[in-house]
Amino acid sequence: MKAQEKEMAFINEGSYIPLYGAVSKNPVLVKSFYMDIYPVTNSQFLDFLKKNSSYRKSKIKGIFADKSYLSYWINDLDFGNANPKSPVTGVSWFAAKKYCECEGKRLATMDEWEYVAMADTKKIDARTKKEFNEYILSWYEKSRTYENQIGKTFKNYWGVYDMHGLVWEWTSDFNSIFLSGESRKDKSTDKNLFCGSASVNASDLMDYAAFMRYAFRGSLKAQYSTRNLGFRCASTTKPKI
Repeated sequence: MKAQEKEMAFINEGSYIPLYGAVSKNPVLVKSFYMDIYPVTNSQFLDFLKKNSSYRKSKIKGIFADKSYLSYWINDLDFGNANPKSPVTGVSWFAAKKYCECEGKRLATMDEWEYVAMADTKKIDARTKKEFNEYILSWYEKSRTYENQIGKTFKNYWGVYDMHGLVWEWTSDFNSIFLSGESRKDKSTDKNLFCGSASVNASDLMDYAAFMRYAFRGSLKAQYSTRNLGFRCASTTKPKI
């Protein structure tokens, strides 16, 4: 399974209209890239820690991870009762970024992630489909889905699993919506995301499903780690396995 876990899907160039943070509603171009078919697992992250001791929970510096980092692991090299094929969680952005770099990859950008995540099994953009958004919202109501094994959710149009239904995922620019226009030229602060009431009045399921993702990302800092937050890698060019 390990070789399969490292497989990547080719994501063809295209454009999409971001649901939040855009100055205008013009489409954003996403250039072709590769994305991991599955999130990184406990087993894979253990292999990484064996080679990179400075990222073990007893050794990682506080500026790179908070106290919740790998909190469910028994010790530096033991993830306890967790399933080896479940997504690793409780990992900071710094650790996720380092893991991808060691694989010759990188974290996906937020636009890349959203572009892939808007697909269901048959459509590149399924965001207007009621059943698709109901599926996403039903996951938000479930607990401990991070204990599930990778690859048990639907395979989307691109051949990617677990974009919804398993864990939240880090992106390289996870909080870019809250940066100034100078930092992210096509984005500006979306003040609605600071106010939970903005979602209460959202009659559009698509709007609410997206709101939850953007609001969660906006609450994060790079050293944070939570039990339901994992990651997967991306690559601009075809990676060597």
